[in-house]
Amino acid sequence: MHRINRRTLLRASGVSLAIPLLESMSPVLGKKHQSPPQRAVFVCTTLGLHPPNLWPRTPGTDYESTPYLELLKDHRGDFTLHSGLQHEDQTGRQPHDSEMTWLTSARKPGTSGFRNSISVDQVAASALGNVTRYPSITLGTMKPQSQSYTAGGVMIPAQTSPANLFAQLFLEGKPHEVQAQRRKLNDGQSILDQLGSESKKLRRKASSADNHLLDDYFNAVREAEKNIAVAQGWIDRPKPRVDANQPQDIFDNADLIGRARLLVDLVPLILQTDSTRIVSVMIQDHFVVPKVEGVTGNHHNLSHHGQDRSKIEQLQKIETEIIECFGSLLAQMKSKAEADATLLDNTTIVFGSNLGNANAHHARNLPIFLAGGGFHHGRYVAHKEGTPLCNLFVTVLRQLELDVESFGQSTGPLSQEETST
Repeated sequence: MHRINRRTLLRASGVSLAIPLLESMSPVLGKKHQSPPQRAVFVCTTLGLHPPNLWPRTPGTDYESTPYLELLKDHRGDFTLHSGLQHEDQTGRQPHDSEMTWLTSARKPGTSGFRNSISVDQVAASALGNVTRYPSITLGTMKPQSQSYTAGGVMIPAQTSPANLFAQLFLEGKPHEVQAQRRKLNDGQSILDQLGSESKKLRRKASSADNHLLDDYFNAVREAEKNIAVAQGWIDRPKPRVDANQPQDIFDNADLIGRARLLVDLVPLILQTDSTRIVSVMIQDHFVVPKVEGVTGNHHNLSHHGQDRSKIEQLQKIETEIIECFGSLLAQMKSKAEADATLLDNTTIVFGSNLGNANAHHARNLPIFLAGGGFHHGRYVAHKEGTPLCNLFVTVLRQLELDVESFGQSTGPLSQEETST
């Protein structure tokens, strides 16, 4: 087994593909392998989760299942559900202004003179610096709005195109070379086909365990290419009986779940290649009836159901799809081996919402899942209502091995009993 440089790239005309962390990247053969880096992913669904379908009655490891938790039963040991967490003073000028502050905790969002503060993902990105090609990657399902803010309170625009992100990560060269690669992706040709000789050289240097990991990784690349090609094909295909001047925009807006899945499916590749260690994803309101079977209402309007049973049933269908996206992310992260663990073991994922009760626009008792990261999971932790969500953020930053005492409205990290590893 030969030593392989951590920054190895497979290259061909118009293509540059990073590779995941391999045991062959150990600095000296026979010595302990380098520990994989710690990462963090933040995913927010901005219209909340219907509380009666989510919260158990019993805290601890013996919590009973609920309609939404049943969707995640295969991952019960991989996450902890937290209730009682929130930011104070989140009533803004508009009812949904708390979207701006889910990762910052700045008070009174959107009111006169408001200036946002730095978001937790950007605290991590700034501290980690340029150890990766991109300090952070910010994603959104529809528009450039994001929840990531610089120290000066400036929003970092979200990337919304999975195809463009894929090209940004894996395609390089002269413009005509990159364009040729895009055409090949649209035609169903994999960039891996052009990297055949390079990948064979790499395999000869790698260990048996590394070659198994490379098989999984290359399969994931091909799957991402296939999904993106399918999505691009639909984007170029006008939807029947839709104004021909705007078929792409209307299709994109309606395909909430499809867009979310494509972005989420890229996250493991982004992390495996060490393109960044900090990712945020915003699942946004698309202002149209989402393409979910049995749903005829606008997602936003359904979230304000007024206890109408028909609306709640439709809302549950949408939220079921969103939670299954989260479950898919957990499954993919668990399936990817890394050193003596998995990608999920080395990645802390925070999934939740800025609204605890969207029907009433309440930003209290937020639904928060903490997954992966080497924490002790399989529990439901019911905090005293009003416990700062920023306490969990401090815990996440410390798990990234950052020397952080406080963040935003924090009063300290979560207790050892709540996060024991």
